Amino acid sequence: FAMAYEWLNRSHIVEWWGGEEARPTLADVQEQYLPSVLAQESVTPYIAMLNGEPIGYAQSYVALGSGDGWWEEETDPGVRGIDQLLANASQLGKGLGTKLVRALVELLFNDPEVTKIQTDPSPSNLRAIRCYEKAGFERQGTVTTP
Repeated sequence: FAMAYEWLNRSHIVEWWGGEEARPTLADVQEQYLPSVLAQESVTPYIAMLNGEPIGYAQSYVALGSGDGWWEEETDPGVRGIDQLLANASQLGKGLGTKLVRALVELLFNDPEVTKIQTDPSPSNLRAIRCYEKAGFERQGTVTTP
């Protein structure tokens, strides 16, 4: 939990992972990332590794019924949403995010129940949008999320 807490408080992550008002405490991270809590929310967490070192976090989740205003129009139980981050700002812009997204997509599509993978970067997060496009995602429009 300490590693996740540190990562989620780095400025390049805070900017896109909820903003300053959502900056978590260690207690928040311990509560929100408990395996039982993630399972209840149909979230599967992953730690991205490079040469045996943790470099990022990713998560997938069942989009249908994810609640709290997320993907309310979704009707397909096979759709997965994804989110990810690279822990170190020095690793941004080097293709690692694209590799992470591609690996996550490949892993998810190994499950025959998965029909589609979608994500929702901020329209102003051009780096993330470019990463998704390089990984094969196509823009479908803008959605309003909580």
